[in-house]
Amino acid sequence: MHFMMKKILGLLAATMLFSASAHAAEPLKIGYSDWPGWVLWEVAIEKQWFKEEGLDVKFEWFDYVASMDAFAAGKIDIVGMTNGDTLVTGSTGAKSVMFLLNDYSNGNDMLIAKPGINSVKELKGKKIGVEVGFVSHLLLLNALEKFGLSESDVELVNVPTNETPQVLASGQVDAIVAWQPSSGIALQQVPGSKAIYTSADEPGLIYDVYAASPKVYATRKDDLKKLLKVWYRAVDYLYDPKTRGDAIKIMASRVGLKPDEYKEFVSGTKILKLEEAKKYMTKVKGFKSVTGSSKISDDFNVANKVYKKPEDIGSYIDFSLTLGM
Repeated sequence: MHFMMKKILGLLAATMLFSASAHAAEPLKIGYSDWPGWVLWEVAIEKQWFKEEGLDVKFEWFDYVASMDAFAAGKIDIVGMTNGDTLVTGSTGAKSVMFLLNDYSNGNDMLIAKPGINSVKELKGKKIGVEVGFVSHLLLLNALEKFGLSESDVELVNVPTNETPQVLASGQVDAIVAWQPSSGIALQQVPGSKAIYTSADEPGLIYDVYAASPKVYATRKDDLKKLLKVWYRAVDYLYDPKTRGDAIKIMASRVGLKPDEYKEFVSGTKILKLEEAKKYMTKVKGFKSVTGSSKISDDFNVANKVYKKPEDIGSYIDFSLTLGM
């Protein structure tokens, strides 16, 4: 009996050890989508820098909304989102922790008007195609406010962002709000159309981040530190004049564009170097920090009934791993 008990205990111990090692060997499942500040991961993937760091990762390519759905369903551990969309996703029960600040939109998000409309003020009484409740809607409200208009001065037509170019081209609306590549497609499809307001007019309105599930953030900090190290290696590779061309070539290939075309997308995104990113990790009000910008997004989300009650913004943000680099 004693021998059998020892044997059983030994088997249990071996099973637990195997289970623990199997768990430790699980790759970090990471979602990324078509935005320059996230497509940059492709450089690190192609160069196999994760392997050099001893970090096992599995990157999965999604459409943007589908990536958030996959995160909410627990199919991936980490995902790229705008700071405002982390709150939207979290309000449904899929909480996350922003730990990596990739960039802020610097012109890729655009309010585009049909020919003959040359300013935001001229939108009074006009129809605007926008995905209501999403970040494009927030950009539009910010533009209207800056030029003395309000949402009641225009007519909103709810349109999925990827369909906005066709809707503008069809003449159903007078203007649209979209981000690249949809914004660029709209400008190409409608000769004479122009961007009359962009995210470059309000830096910090849209921050792009990587967020982890609270469980992954709490239990895999060493892996996240390695992930951050690889990310900033990719950022340095992009900004080094000697390797910038190669980085853009790799990124362009991922989304099926020519490098010369993709250069414009990259310039419309302020991908942040490490020391630059740290400047926006304070807790000041307004668009000069992720915290301040997220508060504005939270107010917007509640006002537009995206969710009912304000979110606890502080619980979504922890940049301590980045600040410790």
